[in-house]
This record gives sequence, structure tokens and C-alpha cells, in this order.
Amino acid sequence: MTENVHIRIEGRAGRITLNKPKALNALDHDMVIAIKAALDAWADDTAVALVIVDGAGDRAFCAGADLKRMHASAAEGDYSAGHAFFRDEYAMNQTIADFPKPYVAIMDGIVMGGGAGLSVHGSHRIVTERTLFAMPECGIGLVPDVGVSRFLATAPGFIGEYVGLTGLRLTGGEAIQAGFAGLYVPSGKLPDLIQTLCTTGEVASVYDFESEPDVTLFSVHQTAIDRCFSKENVAAIVAALEAEDSDFGRDTAALIRKGSPLSLAATLDILRTVRKEPSVERALAEELKFTHRAQEFGDFQEGIRAVVIDKDRNPRWPDTIKSLDPERVARMRAELG
Repeated sequence: MTENVHIRIEGRAGRITLNKPKALNALDHDMVIAIKAALDAWADDTAVALVIVDGAGDRAFCAGADLKRMHASAAEGDYSAGHAFFRDEYAMNQTIADFPKPYVAIMDGIVMGGGAGLSVHGSHRIVTERTLFAMPECGIGLVPDVGVSRFLATAPGFIGEYVGLTGLRLTGGEAIQAGFAGLYVPSGKLPDLIQTLCTTGEVASVYDFESEPDVTLFSVHQTAIDRCFSKENVAAIVAALEAEDSDFGRDTAALIRKGSPLSLAATLDILRTVRKEPSVERALAEELKFTHRAQEFGDFQEGIRAVVIDKDRNPRWPDTIKSLDPERVARMRAELG
């Protein structure tokens, strides 16, 4: 086990609390292994009626993965740390999706990347007024992964393409409308909710704490989103957004341009592949083709440098959206064998 995740049984509940608040509860490899081991043990444990997953502190549920070690080993030509992390993280994601008991994810605060993988596959996904949900992977040379491409592919209309390509930050209400979460509970009610679940082991009690979320931005922009993000490729999507001649169109196009062209193109291809067979298994398999190669052959190493290491937030991508060679995308999306 690891001190970075607090795993215990309280009453009728298995409790998993991510315990790296200063690092926004970012996942490391040891945490992933510990969480999966706990879920495997609790699946058949009659003392555990349900599982509750939350994060320490009030800033984040989980803001993604700890990428520094992965970057350092890849800089020395060793890509095994990244390969092992993604393999075991995806195994954990599948375990959550298949878990036979209620799995309550309390998505309070920042939820990004790996945090989405810890939550969206659960049976009961709770957001609050402090929730900030995003999949910003294209901005670091990766693709939306941890099985989230399944939810992007099945979001209403073309919201999935919109969220996946822009890395847009969603409120709790927007996360519910997009399908990433299930119910809204004000953060002040969470301690009582958790106590009730631990005492009773009855997951239906979550609905006693539910409230209505705020109006979402999708209600305003859904028509424009569907019109623009239904286009056949990233360049056509950006052109359509610019043709909207609106603040929404211009701002959205600018968000897309910040991402790695390779990641953007691969993300679009993954979503449209997974949409044909929208299962968690298919999503993870399609994502792994890219993430397994991302540091050695993609733009991930440069993305980590810009955002996590040097923090200049000025990644130097080798391509533009228009100049990207389709063969480069095809190589990243090829079967792994």
C-alpha cells in the first residue's frame, strides 16, 4: 500500500481517499496498484456493501497523473515506466467499470484525466458546485483516455468532440448533461452523505441529498456545437467554427489550436471508432494504441515538458493542423500486436 491513498473499511463502506492534496491528488503508479487491489478484495467481501471514493482537501478530487517520473525515464530512452503506468491504470479503470457493487465517486473540486477514470465508470457519480471537470490531454500531446472516450463518443450530439478537442472545463451541471456524472449534491452535504452511506450501506440514500444543478452552457450552444463538430476532420471543424462569426466560434477555435495537431486528429479518430462500438473495453483498447506510443513517437514528452516540467505552457508541436501528415496519425493508431 502507499501513504498517498487511504484505504479502509468504515461501517458498511469500503473507503478510498486520495491523499496528495498539495499535488491535487494526482495519481501515481503505486496508488493505481493499491486501488485495484482494494477493489479486487472488496468485490467478494460481504462486509463491504458499497465503495466510496473521494479526495483529501477541498481543491481536487484528482487532477490527473503524476507525470514527472514518466518524463524523466523517457528522457533517458526508457519508456517502460509509461507503458507500465498506462497498462495498470487501464486495468484499474476496467475493474471499476466491472465492479459488482455500488461505486460512489465524489467528484468534488478538480477532476481531470486520471481522476475522470476513477469516477466516470462508477455506478454513482456525484458532482458539486466546486466540480471542474476536464479532459485536457490534447494540450499535453496525449488523447482523452482512461476509458473516457466511451463517454465522449456517447455524449449528446457532438458534445464529445467539443469537450475532447478543446479540453474545455465543465461545471458539475455540464458534466451531468454530457454524461460524465449522474447527480448533483452541494458540497456542504457531503459529510452527512458519506456518514449515511457508511452507516446504512444503502446506496439509494444518495438521492436524499440531491439538488438541481445550474443551467448549462450546452443548452445555449448545442446547435452550433453539432453544426461545427460534425465535420470530417479537425481542419474542417476549425474552419466551421471561424465561419460562425461569433465569440463562441472564435474562442472555441482558439482552444483547439492550442492542442497537439497529432493528438487532435487521433482523438477525433478514436471517438468516431468507439462510437461504432461504445464499450469501455473498446475505448481502452483504442486509447492504448496511442498512449503506448505517445512518448516515443508522439508529442507527449514535449507536452509534459511545457506544462509540468518547465511550466512555460508553450509546447513546440512539430506539426500544424494543416501540415500534419495523415500517415503519422495512422502509425499512432495502428494495432499494437
